[in-house]
Amino acid sequence: MNIYLDNAATTPLDKEVLDSMIPYMTENFGNPSSIHAHGRKVRSAIEDARKIVATHLNASAGEIFFTSSATEANNMALKGSVDDLGVTRIISSEMEHHCVLHTLEYLEDHKGVKIEYLKLDKEGNIDLNQLEKLLEDKSETTLVTLMHANNEIGTMIDFAKVSELCKAHKAYFHSDTVQTVGKFAIDVQANPVCFLSGSAHKFYGPKGVGFIYINGDNKVKPRLFGGGQERNMRAGTENAYGIVGLGKALDLAYQNLEERKAHIISLRERFKKGLNGALEDVEFLGNQEDHCNYAVLNVSLPKTVKSEMIAFNLDIAGVSASTGSACSSGAVHDSHVLAAIDSDPNRKSVRFSFSHHNTEAQIDKTIQALAKIMN
Repeated sequence: MNIYLDNAATTPLDKEVLDSMIPYMTENFGNPSSIHAHGRKVRSAIEDARKIVATHLNASAGEIFFTSSATEANNMALKGSVDDLGVTRIISSEMEHHCVLHTLEYLEDHKGVKIEYLKLDKEGNIDLNQLEKLLEDKSETTLVTLMHANNEIGTMIDFAKVSELCKAHKAYFHSDTVQTVGKFAIDVQANPVCFLSGSAHKFYGPKGVGFIYINGDNKVKPRLFGGGQERNMRAGTENAYGIVGLGKALDLAYQNLEERKAHIISLRERFKKGLNGALEDVEFLGNQEDHCNYAVLNVSLPKTVKSEMIAFNLDIAGVSASTGSACSSGAVHDSHVLAAIDSDPNRKSVRFSFSHHNTEAQIDKTIQALAKIMN
C-alpha cells in the first residue's frame, strides 16, 4: 500500500477536474485572444473560472488575475506595492514561504525597503501587540505580508485581526493563502486585504497555474509586457486548460468543504492519538488549537540515528511525508520555519499533511510504520 501524506506539497489532480480540462486540450484549442468562434469559446471558459474564484472569495471578477503560480502572484504583490504604491517599509515574519522571504531580501538590497520581522512564539504565532505598535508609526508607507497558514507547522494568523489592524492604520495587507484557499472560507469584503494569492495544485487542481486577488483600489502595473492578456496585467497567452482546471477544483473544494474538513480532522486526531500510544516522547509543533490548519501535522521526535533517516525509511515503507517544504528542487536544508520558532535542534520533525482521499487504514498503517522505524 502506497500512502501519500504530503498534500501540503501538492495534491493529486481530481478526476472531475481532469475531465473538465480535457476538452480544452483537444477540441477547444483556440487562442482566447482571437475574436472568432474558436477563440471566444476558450475566452468564455477562462472568464467562467475567474467568476468562480471571485465568487468564493466574495470579490469582483475584475480583481482576479491568473498567474503561473502563487510564487509569481506573491512576487507581483510585493514588487508592485513597492514600485507602484510607494511602499517603503514591509512588516513580515521569518517563517514566510521562501518566495516571500527571498523577494523581501531583493527589495531590501535593491530598492532600499525597510523590512521588519514580527516576534514569534514557540508555536509560530505572531505578536499582534508588536504589529499594532509598529503600525502606529505612520512615517513610512507600509505593507504587511503574512501567510494565512504556515506550510510546515500549520499555524495560522488571526486573519480578521490583522486585516482590522491594517485597515485602522492605513497599511496595505498581503497574504499568501496557498495552504488555506479551498480549506477555509475567505471573504475579502468581511476581512479586507489588498493582495491575496493561491495555487491550483494545492486544492486538487493542475500544476502551473495560480491566481492573485488585487483589491480594485490598488493600482499596480504589469510585471510582464506584451499583449493585453489578463486586462493588461499579465502578457502571454493564457494557460486555458489550467485555468479551467483551477476553477473546477476550487468550486469542488468549496462545495465539499465541510465534508472534507470533518474527514481530515478525524484522520488527524486518529493519527495524533495513535502516535501518542505507539511512540515515546512525541511532540506536535505549531498551534494545535484555535489558529491551526487542520490538514497539517508536524511531528517532532527525539533526534537519533533512526529519526535522522525517518523520511527515507518511511518512503521505503511506502509512506510519502516531508521533513520540510517542497520548494528547493529536491535539496535538503535545515528548516527556516523551525529555526524561526526556536525549535529544539536535538529533535527531528516530519510533516504529515492530509487529504480527503486518505483513509483510516492508511493512518493506522503509517502509525505502524513509524513505530517499527523508531522502536
